[in-house]
Amino acid sequence: MMTPQETSTETLRLCRLAPVIPVLVIDDTAAARPLAEALVAGGLPVLEVTLRTSAALDVIAEMAKVPGGIVGAGTVLSPADADAAKAAGAQFAVSPGATDKLLQACADQDLPLLPGAATASEAMALLERGITTAKFFPAEAAGGAPALKAIGAPLPQITFCPTGGVSAANARDYLALPNTVCVGGSWVAPAALVKSGDWAGIEALARSAAALTA
Repeated sequence: MMTPQETSTETLRLCRLAPVIPVLVIDDTAAARPLAEALVAGGLPVLEVTLRTSAALDVIAEMAKVPGGIVGAGTVLSPADADAAKAAGAQFAVSPGATDKLLQACADQDLPLLPGAATASEAMALLERGITTAKFFPAEAAGGAPALKAIGAPLPQITFCPTGGVSAANARDYLALPNTVCVGGSWVAPAALVKSGDWAGIEALARSAAALTA
């Protein structure tokens, strides 16, 4: 059984694998494998499948079969979500916030968690649990890169993955911050390209995202 601190260390390792974690809302299981293959081929191995569709757990199970891919579950809100995600093959979890029950459930499942925090108080509450890697969400609505930079000044111990309104246009603003390890975004897998099965187009977007630097 991992401690919350150990799950946080593993989460940081995953976040360091690429500058962008694709945030995927998929309702067609048939698209799961080719989509994951395109993203991994483009240089984005860490994939977040949000639990916002009825197909999400099946999508995770399919994506987990793709060589080189590391698939996690997003919008994990409860211990039940964490259990279901782990059973489907998720290798990490992402949540818009954090509760004691969720943090402990993920630790009990040896499931690395990227918990959300949008304020200094929320970040400090995570620090009290020994958690030093968090999701800054909703990034743009919470003040964007300037807000994250300001939070980093008194709390340099915490490393963030900003998500929520992050795009190709502003990703570099976040990645330039010393407390940002990567960003999460949906722009690398537009719904129109997924629906049309344009895997080459998605791979090209992934390749551009993988090349992002500060």
